[in-house]
Amino acid sequence: MFKSSTVALLAAVVTTPCRAQSTAAPDAPGPIVVTGQRDSLHLDTATDAGSRLRLTARETPASIEVLSQEELQLRGLRTARETFNDVAGAIAGNVPGNPAVVSLRGFSGNTVSILQDGVRVSASTVVQRDTNSWHYDRVEVLKGPASVMFGEGALAGVINKVTRKPVLGERHLDGLVSVGSFDTVFAAGGINLPVSSTLAVRADASYQRSDSLYDVDNNQSFSAGLTGSVIFRPSDALSLLIAVDHFEDRYDATYQGLPLIPGQYARDPSDAVTGAAGLVADKALRRRNYNPQGGFSNADETTLRSRLDWRLGGGWTFALDLTGYTADRAFVLTDSQSFAAPNAAFLNGSFRQSFQDFRHDHQFWNARGVVGNDSHVGGLRNRFSLGVEYNYTDFKTLRQQTTAAALPPIDAFDPRPFPVPAGPGIFGALDVMFNSRLNQTSVFAEDGVNLTDTWLLVGGMRWDHIELDRETVTNATGVADRNRPTYDPVSWRIGTTYDVAPGVALYAQYTTAVSPVSSILLASIANTRFELTSGRAYEVGFKVSDTSGRLSVTGAAYRIEQKDILTRDPANPTLAVQGGRQSSQGVELTAAIVPVKALRLSGGVSYTDANYDELGEGVAGVRVDRAGNRPINVPSTTLNASALYTLDGDVTLGGFLRHASAFYTDTANTIEVAGHTVLDASIAWRFTPQASLTLRGRNLTDAFYGEYSGYPSTNVYIGAPRSAEIALSTHF
Repeated sequence: MFKSSTVALLAAVVTTPCRAQSTAAPDAPGPIVVTGQRDSLHLDTATDAGSRLRLTARETPASIEVLSQEELQLRGLRTARETFNDVAGAIAGNVPGNPAVVSLRGFSGNTVSILQDGVRVSASTVVQRDTNSWHYDRVEVLKGPASVMFGEGALAGVINKVTRKPVLGERHLDGLVSVGSFDTVFAAGGINLPVSSTLAVRADASYQRSDSLYDVDNNQSFSAGLTGSVIFRPSDALSLLIAVDHFEDRYDATYQGLPLIPGQYARDPSDAVTGAAGLVADKALRRRNYNPQGGFSNADETTLRSRLDWRLGGGWTFALDLTGYTADRAFVLTDSQSFAAPNAAFLNGSFRQSFQDFRHDHQFWNARGVVGNDSHVGGLRNRFSLGVEYNYTDFKTLRQQTTAAALPPIDAFDPRPFPVPAGPGIFGALDVMFNSRLNQTSVFAEDGVNLTDTWLLVGGMRWDHIELDRETVTNATGVADRNRPTYDPVSWRIGTTYDVAPGVALYAQYTTAVSPVSSILLASIANTRFELTSGRAYEVGFKVSDTSGRLSVTGAAYRIEQKDILTRDPANPTLAVQGGRQSSQGVELTAAIVPVKALRLSGGVSYTDANYDELGEGVAGVRVDRAGNRPINVPSTTLNASALYTLDGDVTLGGFLRHASAFYTDTANTIEVAGHTVLDASIAWRFTPQASLTLRGRNLTDAFYGEYSGYPSTNVYIGAPRSAEIALSTHF
């Protein structure tokens, strides 16, 4: 159903392609009609996520997908979550403690690293927010282990969000305004100004507000961003970029997903979710929100960074990155609902809930220097880089949590939210302060040698020295626990690409990675005493494009293995030990085809076979074997496809399809979320060379489907219902 205050309309901004060098930014976007191929399959452009050797996507022996700002606007991808969902083989969800969490190649959470301009601040489970996509020139996705590039936590892949940057010698102003269903309003603008022939500045701002992006009661949302940068290039050999990024967001009465209830009490049961003991997703609860009055989730974060690039001559280069980051986050919400059957007090049934109030105070700074060389050794072209990186993190988090017995029950079908709990004795032993200090020093190297003009061999290695000082203090008693572990992981990779014919490349690689048993900054004292888990991956694939740019296809087959995940001691099921194993294997295919000038077809399909190879869980004091089960939030098949057709040069019709097969919300595989297919459509009219109007409809079939599982496993995030918006895009 559409909200009466807003006509069901469609929005999207169609913008010109964006390209960026290591120190220069892409051309500014503007309204377009369909031209060229999908940038995510552009194979002859260097990426920052794939290598520090400035290898093109074709040369890199790994699967890389790039979504340009043009593609984000054509597809109508407004936020990080929507963007990640459009990556072949990935699904994403807006879990409150981890907005825009990603599942990729059979793994999720802290095994997928999310970067901003090539810097990893912390695990994605700590820092990732559902930011407005307007600020990004492109989003690069390196699939598979990437610890050689970015350290621990990059087992399943890396997502690098690259912000827009200034362009020398250009003056332009871009704007976007849209309105849509659920009283959603979005406004953004960007300006690029040349100050002189050697100096340029760029600034971008965005603002979005909505009654609820999911059409849920009492779930107003707000997000905003402000990014600015200046580039100084006194010569072709030297450039300096200084940038500041600020993002903030707030979700009132945070949506925790739809809680499942026994089918006999459901008013409008659906087949979107099936669970043990007859649990179902009741459509009658679709818009219900059980969070307390005054509950919210928010973040306020600022990053200051600089980048110096210097060509020293003789093929030598030097790059220096400096980053400072600060953030405050809060999560004030009910984190679980437990259904109770109808009784005299609650004729419809009720939920007992627990409540949490978590706060983050997070500071981070990073310095990275890299020396590179591109020259010939023994008659062979050789590209080499050697780098050193150091970062420091100071992270404090106050965690206050109640038991379900401490809160009053709430009616399942007619919830009357209670005030945020307050007063002495509410939290007791669950009122804990966590303090973490993390020092990390890294040394890394890469080398790529062309054995022939068509055969490239690439290798890399990284050593990290990680020192963690982790302390927990129970505020009610003052009792403290502390651990100071150190970790010294080594990661490496070797790969090759071979051009078997013009425009046709084959590749293969073997790579290793490391990941903590849980996020280092959020780990319990007990978990800090475990070693890092280790992983390895094998991948082969191909990359094909024609000289006209009208055809591009990439394919990959892979296997990823992770060992030493937490399991249960067979002799003592109450004891967590390392020794579990998890793996995934699969295939991916992405393609873009322009059969005629007016028509562009693109999409990606993936199949993933993921399993726990060895895993035991403690249930009622007994070890239960989960080997052979599928990890949570991992569909076996995903598909995304788009078709864009231009009429008479000024009107473009678009159709967009996204599909994910069924997945589980628990390691026991007792709660299954059914597969879903979502269809969107758009019509864009460029009525002047400087402006376009776009109408977009989302989820046109009004599918009722589970998007991602929450916590606990009996909560499932239901995708947004049918909606639409209209947008005006300008470029001067």
